[in-house]
Amino acid sequence: MWPRQRDGVTCGPSVAVMAGALLDAEYGAALRGARPQQWFDAEQGRVHRAVNRFWPRALGTTPAAMARALTEHSAARGVRYRWRPALPGDSLTDVCAAVAAGWPVAMLIGAVIPRHWVLLTELDTAALHCYEPSAGAVVPVPPAAIREARIAGLGYPRAVAFVVPHLAG
Repeated sequence: MWPRQRDGVTCGPSVAVMAGALLDAEYGAALRGARPQQWFDAEQGRVHRAVNRFWPRALGTTPAAMARALTEHSAARGVRYRWRPALPGDSLTDVCAAVAAGWPVAMLIGAVIPRHWVLLTELDTAALHCYEPSAGAVVPVPPAAIREARIAGLGYPRAVAFVVPHLAG
């Protein structure tokens, strides 16, 4: 089982921590240690304070803050993360290519307004595997469900934004 977010407003920091652990084995070593959930809880708090310096923590994590958090663990490999809005009928070409190449992609989801961060971690022939931090689980999500705003199993049906990797330069 994957670690869970510690409260109702740390989905963004949870996703940032998990992405950091996937991008940087040394950083992620604590998740394989003696008390992984304890470290994960503390790290959510640290990341939440770091990325939300001028944004109220109670309102969650902005896409720009998520991009900064992921870049912290990818810049040494020549990759910076940037956010982009999800578009109606989105091809998801950049999202699927990144995940297939081993780069996690953060996805902000909601109904009418943005509400929850999740992390796309793997791609197989049928689905993107999505870390859902409030459940501490990985949920399969077909790309068509994202394109058609009918995501099931994550609490909200529609992608609002993606945080995807780009070569630095």
